[in-house]
Amino acid sequence: MAMQTFNSAKALRARRRFLRRCIFGVGGLLLAGCTAPITSAPITSAMSGQELAALVAMVGQRGKKPPMPSETIRPTLVKPDVALTVKIGQMLMIGFRGTTARQDPALVRALTEHHIGGVVLFDVDIGGRWPRNITSPQQVAALTAELQALATLPLLISVDQEGGKVARLNEKYGFPPTLSAATLGERNDPEFTRAEAGKMAQTLAEAGVTLNLAPVVDVRLNPNSPIIARPGRSFSADPVVVAAHAEAFIDGHHAHGVRCTLKHFPGHGSALGDTHLGFTDVTESWREDELLPYRELINKGKVDAVMTAHVFNARLDPELPATLSPAVVTGLLRQTLGYDGVVISDDMQMRAVTDHYSLEKAFELAILAGVDIIAVANNVTYVGAVSERFVATVMRMLDEGVIDEARIEQSYRRILKLKGLA
Repeated sequence: MAMQTFNSAKALRARRRFLRRCIFGVGGLLLAGCTAPITSAPITSAMSGQELAALVAMVGQRGKKPPMPSETIRPTLVKPDVALTVKIGQMLMIGFRGTTARQDPALVRALTEHHIGGVVLFDVDIGGRWPRNITSPQQVAALTAELQALATLPLLISVDQEGGKVARLNEKYGFPPTLSAATLGERNDPEFTRAEAGKMAQTLAEAGVTLNLAPVVDVRLNPNSPIIARPGRSFSADPVVVAAHAEAFIDGHHAHGVRCTLKHFPGHGSALGDTHLGFTDVTESWREDELLPYRELINKGKVDAVMTAHVFNARLDPELPATLSPAVVTGLLRQTLGYDGVVISDDMQMRAVTDHYSLEKAFELAILAGVDIIAVANNVTYVGAVSERFVATVMRMLDEGVIDEARIEQSYRRILKLKGLA
């Protein structure tokens, strides 16, 4: 019995490898709805010449348009199933360089061949050395329209538009000014926050942005935090105030059809370090009430997506940072807090990850942890290679039995729901 099971599993993996070779070629046909067999009658050696000729004629007729009926037909639209690689591609969100998509052929390939599900827009490259994706409202609107036209499925076009210092669509490029979370929290008027967030969301919607990587719900426990407190990214040191303003921020965005992302789970507000720069340990500083904003907003059904932090907390996982930890993502966020929506990783190019893990290993651990969308946002010199390596890593995990297709389907369904397609 064990040998039979082994042989069945071996046969399944061999079949998947065969499909893997074929799937890139047929993915486009599947997406076009060509999922029905050419004919239901099999070709056999016992067929007569007349039967074979009739079959060939029937196949040939499939390429011709049928006569139009006298009455208009309004069929029920049925979304076709998609290839496995399309579902895998939806789990990747990438950054790129260029103010038009066509400037980066690797991006075009990633969209059309690897079916990536999301992109992140930035105003300048790291260090502010040169413009990257944003030069004007008109240019951004044209770019997002171009990206959507190239995408296999509607894209999540995301941006960090928190307000204040962290606002990629800013006054320098002709966009309206915004207020920081700290400014809104100090005023402590949720209705005012809702109104300001609505203005921000209108700007995003007009630019074609569908997902704001905000609000920050980190609690400002460390007033000297170089990455949270000092730039004014936290609403308050009081988690109740954070929750109230985050809810108002989300409501303001939803009024304009823009979705939001809570970040950075399970809490970055107490950190002394910066995960962009390296290993960041919050074991001694993290407090459980940093979870209050997540708990409140999840219970109210307000959460579209949650972004993980790369912080290390030995009390939650003695070995892995939060993004790569099943105990944090699946155990704490999903099971304890009851969240079943999309989980997005923070940028996997941050040194808190890259100093310790290869890109492929980070992909694998994040998927095993329960992350649905992997973000690779800032290293834009090899966009095509990232998407190729991501698809190859996931296919290897499937071939080796590390995960099964149900795990991919789970994330795919969550992503479709976030996109409003399910």
